[in-house]
Amino acid sequence: MSMANLAATYSSLGQYRDALALEEQVLVLRKRILGEEHPDTLISIANLAITYSDLGQHRDALTLKEQVLMLRKQILGKEHPDTLMSVASLAATYSYLGQHRDALALGEQILALQKQTLGEEHPDTLASMANLSVTYSSVGQYRKALALNNQALALRKQVLGGEHPDTLMSMANLARSYAELGRHGDALTLEEQVLALMKRIIGEEHPDTLISMGNLASTYSSLGQYRDALALEEQVLVLRKRILGEEHPSTLISMANLAAIYAELGQHRDALALDEQVLALRKQILGEEHPDTLMSMANLARSYADVGQHRDALALEEQVLALRTRILGEEHPDTLMSMDNLAATYSHLGQHRDALMLEERVLAFRKRLLGDEHPDTVRSFQRVEQVRQ
Repeated sequence: MSMANLAATYSSLGQYRDALALEEQVLVLRKRILGEEHPDTLISIANLAITYSDLGQHRDALTLKEQVLMLRKQILGKEHPDTLMSVASLAATYSYLGQHRDALALGEQILALQKQTLGEEHPDTLASMANLSVTYSSVGQYRKALALNNQALALRKQVLGGEHPDTLMSMANLARSYAELGRHGDALTLEEQVLALMKRIIGEEHPDTLISMGNLASTYSSLGQYRDALALEEQVLVLRKRILGEEHPSTLISMANLAAIYAELGQHRDALALDEQVLALRKQILGEEHPDTLMSMANLARSYADVGQHRDALALEEQVLALRTRILGEEHPDTLMSMDNLAATYSHLGQHRDALMLEERVLAFRKRLLGDEHPDTVRSFQRVEQVRQ
């Protein structure tokens, strides 16, 4: 048991490679001594799957999580807390792999079951609420995510206390919801508070602290504070490369964010080089149709446009829009962003009728989905007026 506990401690400290080595060793021993279907063996497989996820190896995690879920249903029953935890864990992996619709269906199902069997204040129920809020955000249902994040934060403060790492994660999730709804000032206040607490409680180099630094950098960018964003994002990238490795999904997120900041600062060649590098890595690691890969394609198209390669931008943007419409749906925020970007390229190429048609569609969707006062809706209205003139 002490080996498993030590592995858990490594994970809580963000030392995922140390945790992996120990968990693999524990799993071999438990299979040999207890058998493949013993509950403790299943716990080891589940823990190993979570560590694979922490290391960005989501396909390896998926295989193990599906195996554990099948065995737990068979041995413990469908409503046993460990089985429910396996369903929740599988839903989170679907999200990481970009299978957001599958994640949403499972996430809503598991939360209802956990509320019924464990109660609303059980830590497993609260974890599922947090996971479901992330999935709502991933499919563009920002108001649902906000409501769930507010609820999860209030319950975690009450049950776990104001400085528990899970409470801090709920604060970070709520800040993300504020940002998604255009409330960047509210997001900034909360993110600065979360980052200060995380540095003090879990340390400056913990992966969750790095996520908070990255989130704060994104909010600085949204508020036009690009120099502050640049300094923070460069720091995060150096740390992630050292701690997580150059090909970890979180490292690639930092590279993509840094490229976006370069573009805002007019360093378009630097942005282009970084966007090309990130896209090649994401295709290799995540696959060609993963939402993060599509985001990299869109970012590269933007960089092409910034350096005047509008035909290259057009080809890539049309490809991204077709893929996002098929994979995410026409009303997803990322799809609308692609329509927006493609319309801008049409304008640059003198195809003003095509541009206007797209911009009017985007405006109609955003009014209905986000409301008239959301910054993206206001921006769409301004774009429509510009194209008409």
